Amino acid sequence: MFPTKTRGPASVVDREELKKIEKMTVELAKDEAVPLEEAIDKAGFGFYSYLLICLTGLGIISFVCISYGSTILIPASACELKTTTGQQALAAAPVVGSIIGTLVWGYLADTRGRKKMLMYSLLGAAKINASASISVNWIMLMLLQFVAAIFASGIYTMFMALLCESVPMVRRNMVVLLVTSIFLLSQGVMAVLAIPIIPLSFSNYLPILGIYWNSWRTLVIVYSLPSIVAAICLYFMQESPKFVYTKGDREQALQHIIAIHRVNNMRSRAEYPVKSLAVNLDKKSEEQSSAKDQIVPLFQAPLLKYTLIMMSLFIFQQIGAFAVWLPTILNQFVSMIETGEGTNLTVCGVLRLGIENPVEPDPDAVPCALNVTALLMVLLVGVLQSVVNSLMSLVVNRVGRRNLVMVISSVCGVCGILINVVPNAYGSITLFGIFLVGIIVIGLYTAVIVALFPTNLRALAIALPMMCGRIVTFAVVQILNVLFSTNCDAGFYVFTTVYASSAIVASFLPDDRKLASPVAPSQKGINKDRRNITK
Repeated sequence: MFPTKTRGPASVVDREELKKIEKMTVELAKDEAVPLEEAIDKAGFGFYSYLLICLTGLGIISFVCISYGSTILIPASACELKTTTGQQALAAAPVVGSIIGTLVWGYLADTRGRKKMLMYSLLGAAKINASASISVNWIMLMLLQFVAAIFASGIYTMFMALLCESVPMVRRNMVVLLVTSIFLLSQGVMAVLAIPIIPLSFSNYLPILGIYWNSWRTLVIVYSLPSIVAAICLYFMQESPKFVYTKGDREQALQHIIAIHRVNNMRSRAEYPVKSLAVNLDKKSEEQSSAKDQIVPLFQAPLLKYTLIMMSLFIFQQIGAFAVWLPTILNQFVSMIETGEGTNLTVCGVLRLGIENPVEPDPDAVPCALNVTALLMVLLVGVLQSVVNSLMSLVVNRVGRRNLVMVISSVCGVCGILINVVPNAYGSITLFGIFLVGIIVIGLYTAVIVALFPTNLRALAIALPMMCGRIVTFAVVQILNVLFSTNCDAGFYVFTTVYASSAIVASFLPDDRKLASPVAPSQKGINKDRRNITK
């Protein structure tokens, strides 16, 4: 009888203890599962992060060499391919390729993966661009570079998305500005690559193709190499943990983060502390795959306002159109200054003088080769842009990205308006250089988009405004080509004023210093669940 009497109460106690153990197990499991952002933060910022920054920089250099290489190749090939001034305006043809490809690559990156699509983009761009080296006429050169630009158009946006989603949140402002510094320097790098090659005078006839292999064709091959090297290096890198996570594969996302942690802490034996990732609360991101599901949310509240503002900012930022003509403008400027003429003229005055009284070419120089001094000045402009951008990284967290955009647009825009007011060639070209520094706002725009838009829409959110900006850039390049010959001053006044007005548009953005951390909603939900369990 004693066992019968004691078994009941003992069973009740056992059941209560079992419930407590189960409850503790559930709470422990919840404690072990951490939000994605916290998991990425725990992976740290180390060797892998620096490798990815360098690789992103190389990828962006490859993008510039293919998309903007025509600004040097078109003038250098003009004598052999017999292109006229009007035809040389088609140096902006790759910009059209970028327009077509940007949105497509943004959608593919958001649905198929950053790394996979980057491999296709890099290798396709390199192969087709290299094929342009055997162009028999300017039409073939234009078409091949146009197609190469379609492949290259996604490199910038996909690399930026991959980088931002693979480093801790507190470091993202810094890495975006560092990579932007490389982007700003890339046109100078492109000029440096051209300096030892363009002046070479060799010319070997290829009877099969009926062309002469010379310096500018060699330069086309050289401009394709960064893409190939970047693709090889990318093969050994990890996919974006955020992309994998938003597609519902928490286990694989964790494996990518662990691999990043291992490389970041090569000299440490510390194990990665996270055992599992918290459940993705945004189930829609796992299901979205169609183009409609990717694009429509950008034009619905609450993202509509930010989409329109960022599109306007990219459209108003037309310094890129002047950058397309930069090698030609500086080549004309240096040629005039070397003759001792035009020192009392503005930039437009120098361009008019060059059209009315062209300088006799050096008979010993390679036909149509750009002036080496002019190419070095292109590098100097890139260095100036990069240095200012790096200095800006020291104050961006304190001042805020939006506020920096407003200051830079105002200062550089006013300098652009004054370019043709100062009747001195050196003063005018200095103001032109300061105006070109304003292109650094592109990095700030990208950082703003990363902060405002969710992961599953981020690549497309970067690509769409950029595509709109490139459409307008192509049109502005053609307009400037006409205005430089007919009404140069008007071209500068109109487009520099438009750029300056970006400060007003940017004022409608929220102060990014006051934006809530993206981790907050997930962490808040977890804390709420814990309070409910406690109750």
